[in-house]
Amino acid sequence: MSKKIPQRRCLGCMVSKDKHKLIRIVKTSGGNIFHDITGKIEGRGAYVCKDAECLAKARKANRFAKALSAAISDEIYMKLEEEIKRNDG
Repeated sequence: MSKKIPQRRCLGCMVSKDKHKLIRIVKTSGGNIFHDITGKIEGRGAYVCKDAECLAKARKANRFAKALSAAISDEIYMKLEEEIKRNDG
């Protein structure tokens, strides 16, 4: 019997995919928001595909801010863009 892989929805394309194929942003109980590389930090998570188009769509529609009920800094978006570029190369 195989273990079920958790699914999460990308905020860009709005398609559910395997959790480990997505990038996670987390908002902790203290209100801090940052890129969660491990995917295991406690808090409210929002996900996006490892694709520049999905990130652009999510950013344009302000979906991270809506999902986490908080403003998202440009620094966070820069870190996401860097992560996507790392995965492309």
